[in-house]
Amino acid sequence: MTEHRLLPLVDAPAPERRDAARNREALLEAAQALIDHCGLDAVTMDAVAAAAGVGKGTVFRRFDSRAGLMGALLNHNETAWQASVMSGPPPLGPGAEPWERLLAFGRSRLETTLQHADLIRHAGQAGTRSFAAYSFAAMHVRYLLGQLGVTGDLPLLATALMAPLEAPILEQQVRIEGIDVERVFHGWADLAGRIVRR
Repeated sequence: MTEHRLLPLVDAPAPERRDAARNREALLEAAQALIDHCGLDAVTMDAVAAAAGVGKGTVFRRFDSRAGLMGALLNHNETAWQASVMSGPPPLGPGAEPWERLLAFGRSRLETTLQHADLIRHAGQAGTRSFAAYSFAAMHVRYLLGQLGVTGDLPLLATALMAPLEAPILEQQVRIEGIDVERVFHGWADLAGRIVRR
């Protein structure tokens, strides 16, 4: 089985003009800076426009709504994470043994889900990532399970490993029930070990 390719996170639009791509990047950077310094609630279309030095209409034309802006920012972060899986340093990226990569995947997915949980919720996707983002991660897990010689229904086994790392479940466990993140990770690693039969 060959390593999978990077999936697009949104329907493939016509290629952006270079200046349009720069403007879009500037808006996303402004939104991320607002989140980093003031929190997600401070990110309004007005605030992003002011931070980027453009009119509010420009932000609306680019993203349609606040939820659209949150979705674009989430996709931007997901694309960076996908790149680290595809070509970043091991063990998350290529070069490590499949079991090490699977553990690194679980750790990274857990941490990035918790880091972006509020953004995922505000992106208007019912507390979940986009279908394409989820599909990439599931395909990666199936690839690693295949590399580890796991038999059985790999798509369903991959789903079983993905589910505990999604925002609604992690928020319930960590933020509501107060379960320690390390305990969650070790429980996930135990589940992965049972599936892989280590």
